[in-house]
Amino acid sequence: MIPSFPLLRHDHPAAIVARDGRRPITMAEFLGNVAALARRLPARRHVANLCNNRYRFSVGLAAALSRNQITLLPPNDKAVVLAELATDFPDLYCLCDKTPADAAIASFAFPDDLPGGSASIIPAFAASQPAIVLFTSGSTGRPMPQVKSWGTLVRSAQAAGDRLVGAALRGATILGTVPHQHSYGIESTVLLALQNSLVIDADRPFYPSDISAALAAAPRPRIVVTTPVHLHALLAAPDSLPPADLVVSATEPLTAHLAAAAEARFRAPLIEIYGCSEAGQLATRRTRETELWHCLDGITLVQDGRGTWARSDAASGPVETPTLLNDEITLRGGDAFLLHGRLADLVNLAGKRTSLAYLNYHLTAIDGVRDGVFVMPEENSEKTTRLVAFAVAPGLSQDAILTALRSRLDAAFMPRPLFLVDALPRNPLGKLPRAALQRLAIEIGAGAGSKAEVECYFAADHPTCAGHFPGNPIIPGAVLLDEVLRAVVAQRKNASDSCTIRQAKFLRVVRPGDRLVIRWTARMEGDIQFECRLPGAERPALTGTLRIGRANQ
Repeated sequence: MIPSFPLLRHDHPAAIVARDGRRPITMAEFLGNVAALARRLPARRHVANLCNNRYRFSVGLAAALSRNQITLLPPNDKAVVLAELATDFPDLYCLCDKTPADAAIASFAFPDDLPGGSASIIPAFAASQPAIVLFTSGSTGRPMPQVKSWGTLVRSAQAAGDRLVGAALRGATILGTVPHQHSYGIESTVLLALQNSLVIDADRPFYPSDISAALAAAPRPRIVVTTPVHLHALLAAPDSLPPADLVVSATEPLTAHLAAAAEARFRAPLIEIYGCSEAGQLATRRTRETELWHCLDGITLVQDGRGTWARSDAASGPVETPTLLNDEITLRGGDAFLLHGRLADLVNLAGKRTSLAYLNYHLTAIDGVRDGVFVMPEENSEKTTRLVAFAVAPGLSQDAILTALRSRLDAAFMPRPLFLVDALPRNPLGKLPRAALQRLAIEIGAGAGSKAEVECYFAADHPTCAGHFPGNPIIPGAVLLDEVLRAVVAQRKNASDSCTIRQAKFLRVVRPGDRLVIRWTARMEGDIQFECRLPGAERPALTGTLRIGRANQ
């Protein structure tokens, strides 16, 4: 017989399932809303649940399950992304808080007039029933779908609840700063609540003042589900926060220092969750106390020549199928392991090895650095690879940060260059897509792929004619290079940047009276490749590379 699992595990009709604003919603009202919405949903197989209100999202998810519809959770609600989904899922419709302006895709607005009746029978769904499709965001390329069955979601939520929710937290309200359309958000703000008798908060507070107000309005006990980027913002705010009873963080590892500071601010323990869209939630750690992660009950990590696999101890465990992880991991016996970072983030330079996560840790550990990230440019060969770093550090100079990094990092891993920016382009989960970093680099004038072109003219009576060379004048190479530097610097936003010549090749002469077209392409790591060509000429007159940044880089 195929097992089934109930929609929720609250134990009586009057139990509080959610709060929308300050209004408590009982299990009976929630089930009544689910049944009423299920009757109204379009008769289609796939639904993109775009409701921003977390309660409406939860009702929509449950109603879709009741109609045997599969909920798609795209990485965002942009028109292009939804159009791609509609191509792959022709029967797709969108469930929204209100009717969207773009009518290119069928949509259904969450009704404002759902009957206020109640229900007491908790629906159950087959463990094998497809429930949601997550899309791995990645840094480049089209997101890949990850289908999750209802049984997998429930077992994962129960395993997380067994680890996180003790007797003191029964009935706690979950306040999430993260979007519920992503794996971490739906697992920790919706499913964790439904499967462990907790309370869903409908809002998604974002700014420190909003989080403080939401905490003050929620009765204790209360759980905050957040990310490192939101914790950074909270700790930078001067105002005090009402206490929480548990803080949960995920999406990227925290430093012990930040975890301890967060615990002091919230006056509550902070637990990190490690997992991925493919395998779900896998492990936790109390970051302030240990660097070791411990697998959730029913999950085991094993290693072979291909890497580290996550699997469940039994067929009914939280991990549906053995999954190869994309992280560098050291097993420490039993359920414990060390996490070194994503395999794609491992760095080998000058015969030395580290990870971008390790470098990011030391960058953000510098006093005054609010946020920061190292990036490995893709286009360079191993021989010339240089790491790039971006830092948000109001009040600190480039020199001060580089000096601090030299005391922490091997010289091979020093960023060349380091860019100071007002903010990093993090997505709602706090992640940094590579494409967004490239766009940021372009905006500050050193981005991979940014291009420019100018034309300069050397008059027939150019001052160099008389002496270089009499009777056969040419424009000196130093003058050509000066024109290149002048053109590049004139178009850069940061006037304090220096521009130095790394190499140059002179391939043909330029004479007085010639027009010269200067073209250049900037790369993320700070180099600028240029060429100078006479209009119509097949061969350039001059090529070379410039370096942007201060001389001490």
